[in-house]
Amino acid sequence: MLIAGFFAGCSNDSLTEQYREGDDKGYIAGDFQVIELPKEERGMPVVFDGVTETGEAVSSDDYRGEVLVVNFWYAACGPCIVEAPMLEQVWKDYQNDGVAFLGVNTYDQPATALSFARDNGITYPSVIDVNDGSVKLAFAQVTPIQATPTTLVIDRSGRVAARIIGQLAGASILSTLVADALAENPS
Repeated sequence: MLIAGFFAGCSNDSLTEQYREGDDKGYIAGDFQVIELPKEERGMPVVFDGVTETGEAVSSDDYRGEVLVVNFWYAACGPCIVEAPMLEQVWKDYQNDGVAFLGVNTYDQPATALSFARDNGITYPSVIDVNDGSVKLAFAQVTPIQATPTTLVIDRSGRVAARIIGQLAGASILSTLVADALAENPS
């Protein structure tokens, strides 16, 4: 079910302005699609910084050398609710193997994000990105983030290795992508 392909960079001014103004906050249905990038076709490392729902600062530098799974979500997104236990399952399976998880909440304030995490058993942090969209914009510079949810697998060098558009169909899909990224020799 994996589709090999490439990501088109998104750097046009209208897209940048859209993210900054928050015009993409509603659920945008995306057909389920998985794209895995060969190492030689990956772009530049993603550079970002933000603040989690608990007020902790995070940045891309915190995750260098690890495989990072980034999930774009918000609390009222039905597909985000459905996929939450699958994301948590893969997080628990790999958290001791050099894999980190980070949510990017594109719509909610910290209290709502914390409530979602508590209600859905989510134990990994999320950046609160509603105010300026800077984290989403940083990722959008190297890969389209058109639907919510979108899940990215970032390699140890900070580059996008895979993208899942739409609701995760099963934990095994993400688990396979994470295992593939872990099996790579860092470069």
